[in-house]
Amino acid sequence: MAENEQNIPESEPGEGGNQRQAAEAAAYADTAASTQPEGADGGSEEPTPEALMAALENDLNAARDAALRAQADAQNIKRRAEQDVEKARKFALESFCKELLPVVDNMERALAVTAGHDESVKPIIDGLELTLKSFVDALRKFHIEPIDPEGQPFDPQLHQAMSLVENADVEPNTVIAVMQKGYTLNARLVRPAMVMVSKAPTGE
Repeated sequence: MAENEQNIPESEPGEGGNQRQAAEAAAYADTAASTQPEGADGGSEEPTPEALMAALENDLNAARDAALRAQADAQNIKRRAEQDVEKARKFALESFCKELLPVVDNMERALAVTAGHDESVKPIIDGLELTLKSFVDALRKFHIEPIDPEGQPFDPQLHQAMSLVENADVEPNTVIAVMQKGYTLNARLVRPAMVMVSKAPTGE
């Protein structure tokens, strides 16, 4: 009997053994999965309805704020664009105006030189005066106004002081002579007036 038991060969692993081991492993995995408590796979518990509502409200508030900011930015851009267009329309003639001003200056100088001459040049003077008047009227039509501040207090925003002269007959810091008129375009300074300004006599 013992001899017979010694002659019984042990079962060698083969294809049948591998299948049996695989089936046992699968059954063990199914058993472990069925007995594993919820949440044991490392994931967090499902959020409560209150937490979901709070998260949704936060997202809604963030989206509302972003929409309001985008609307405000769009309005600011529109306003700036309108202002730029308005400035471009109002001051488009600024460069052209600067080119015309020397012509007006020369005509005024010509009239100043011819003042006091005899009657032979009076027709020329009259023609110059009419031409200058037409020129100034055309400038005013496009809101180009002269600055002629003689007798007025000195204003550094509109006037450029070329010299200071002692004068006891007027208040100090008064424009006593205009060497070149200034001009504005739509109330914006194009060229300051070059002036002579009074100051108190020495010792007073």
